[in-house]
Amino acid sequence: MVDGDALAKVCAEALAAHGTASVSIAVAHRGEVVLEQAHGWADTAARRPATPGTAYAVASVSKAITATGVCLAADAGLLGLDDPVPGPDGPDGPDGSPAPTVRQLLRHRGGLGGHVAFAYPGGPALIDPDRYQAPLAAPDARFEYANLGFHRLGGLLERSSGQQLGDFLRERVLRPLGMADTHYGAAYPGSAPTAERYTADGRAYPAGYLLSTPAAGAAWATAGDLARFGHGAPGLLAPGTAAAVAEAPAITDHVGYGLGWILSTGPGPQVRSHGGGMGGVATMVVAVPELELSLAVLTNHTIKAARDAVVDHLLTELVPEYHPGKIAPYAPDPARPVPLAVGRWAGVVRTPEGEVPILLDILTESRVSVAFTGGEPVRAAAAAGREYRLRSAVALQLPTDDARRNSPMLALELNEAGGKLVGRAAAYADGDRSGLLGNYLVHACELSPI
Repeated sequence: MVDGDALAKVCAEALAAHGTASVSIAVAHRGEVVLEQAHGWADTAARRPATPGTAYAVASVSKAITATGVCLAADAGLLGLDDPVPGPDGPDGPDGSPAPTVRQLLRHRGGLGGHVAFAYPGGPALIDPDRYQAPLAAPDARFEYANLGFHRLGGLLERSSGQQLGDFLRERVLRPLGMADTHYGAAYPGSAPTAERYTADGRAYPAGYLLSTPAAGAAWATAGDLARFGHGAPGLLAPGTAAAVAEAPAITDHVGYGLGWILSTGPGPQVRSHGGGMGGVATMVVAVPELELSLAVLTNHTIKAARDAVVDHLLTELVPEYHPGKIAPYAPDPARPVPLAVGRWAGVVRTPEGEVPILLDILTESRVSVAFTGGEPVRAAAAAGREYRLRSAVALQLPTDDARRNSPMLALELNEAGGKLVGRAAAYADGDRSGLLGNYLVHACELSPI
């Protein structure tokens, strides 16, 4: 099925080219692992090699497992896929829109913004994700990848089952599929050796760092466990629920997002996939039901390039009419000139700590200046994209306590609506080539011309 020697060569080249410490691969047919390889170092300092039995943090691949648990809870009558899931501040969204449903949250169509927050040993405490649960749009208005939605689902699953998230998933998903080496948690509690996690420039992440939304990204697994999961997960579900998983509204020309899975469209067999990435993690699980094929590729590096090279090699060899767009949740979005007139806008960024006044000057079709009240203006490049008429990344600190922890940059994404500019202002850190991966905190933003 797979040329093992050719795969080993691709792995060695990818690790060397991208400075990635290790990769672990498993390919399964009809749920049985038929190929396992591991290359590189699970721990570079100790010179401990990766093996097929090494457990890796898998980041957002966790969402596919959590989603399977939510669907099983629906089959058990513990919740309904079309039940509303209110946030901590009540049921209503913008303009009185209803709370998103389980189905909408599983599809990342609940109206919530992107959100990532970490806490490292010896550093600032973990930011409470419930502070950022205010929706930015009405449910089903658009696809927006939202860890907050899975955080809300994790809480619902715990309330409806009366069990902790990891316990429920272990009982209903992991044990039935023989995933003995898969666990949820900040630190790995199992018996398998684990892969250390490394920054883009090769520094080790501290063990046991925390993620604010564990239902969205706190799983650890071996490649073999995930390959078995990819094939076996649909068989755990009632037929109608399994069919609902595959109902995936389009997010690009080549894929849609169903209930916890990215699903390809177009010619060739359908490819179901989910990737994962965070500090020191780049992973992928793939299933091709028509071919009874599934596989997992796990790396312990923030940069995804080595993972992608190995995944593309395997899928090109194994899946007819495969191309990378069949597993990519975002289509290319080249920059375009800003189609807004030169002028000044004033408004606010709405944060959990209160409104922060902001001033935006559109200088040219490709330059802006941004300032907060009392601060110096900062100039930056700007562009338009497919979904926003103005996008800009500015070296400007949002003056909130949460953002000051480790989110020194500001990303603006704005559209015109009713004579105003409306959208979002995200505080973030630009990767982990210095320091560690920072938080990504999204806030509503609104400006008027002055």
